[in-house]
Amino acid sequence: MTSLTLTPEESGQRIDQYLAETVEALTRSGAQKLLDSGSVTVNGKSAKKNARLTRGDMVRVELRDPEPIDVAPQNIPLDVMYEDEDVIVVNKPVGMVVHPAPGHPDGTLVNALLYACGDSLSGINGTLRPGIVHRIDRDTSGLIIAAKNDVAHLALSEQLQDHSLARTYEAVVVGNLREEHGTVDAPLARHRTDRKRMAVNAEGKRAVTHWNVLNRYPGYTHVECRLETGRTHQIRVHMAYIGHPVLGDQVYGGKKPYPGLVGQCLHARRLAFRHPRSGDLIQVECPLPEYFEKILHKLDR
Repeated sequence: MTSLTLTPEESGQRIDQYLAETVEALTRSGAQKLLDSGSVTVNGKSAKKNARLTRGDMVRVELRDPEPIDVAPQNIPLDVMYEDEDVIVVNKPVGMVVHPAPGHPDGTLVNALLYACGDSLSGINGTLRPGIVHRIDRDTSGLIIAAKNDVAHLALSEQLQDHSLARTYEAVVVGNLREEHGTVDAPLARHRTDRKRMAVNAEGKRAVTHWNVLNRYPGYTHVECRLETGRTHQIRVHMAYIGHPVLGDQVYGGKKPYPGLVGQCLHARRLAFRHPRSGDLIQVECPLPEYFEKILHKLDR
């Protein structure tokens, strides 16, 4: 069993909703089952699934450990952009899943990292996600950093929390943005009915995306997006929220695929972080992938 202790930052939220939004991979129905089984306490007392939380409540959750998945090293080529004894930065191709999950037991970035790095990956995230500090979507390409030891992992995680680990993306969005630059400051939470999606929600966690226009095309705009925070699907949800979804995003931008495009036109272009051992500023940049360049060329014509 795994125990989690959580402290809500806001008052009034139902506990089942709070757990579904806070505990990774837990749905609202799953949270209600935990509550029914007595696996959740608030301030030391069993909680009912319709209970509402107040600021400062101590929520304790007993989770059954997931069934182990055999994560084996696989000889999958990696486009390594930076590597030393503490960290490795990889340019992930579109279509690659970051870590094993139901429906994706192998062929993931973790399988490839285990082959490339052997035992030299941080163990903080357990056997399913060794070394993984942050994630990007399967259908998003670009830079992702992994830690080779626990000290590096903790240092990089702290930079994620204080927003000093800078992540910059490029995207093609639908429509023409009126301004040359702007900021979307809109909190995000799990969608109320579709737990695989995120949505702007006043009760969600603060999320901030800064964008600026790189180029304009008839009906489309090439933009740069800088994350101030790093919530799940943040750029995709924020751009859709302001009426300019990412091209090819069939979850937040419409069901019709763009001809010739696999996934969404979103690429993690640059990373900047303080080296966990030396403190030096490390800046990594990778080129736009072929699929992205083809889209720009098509739009330019």
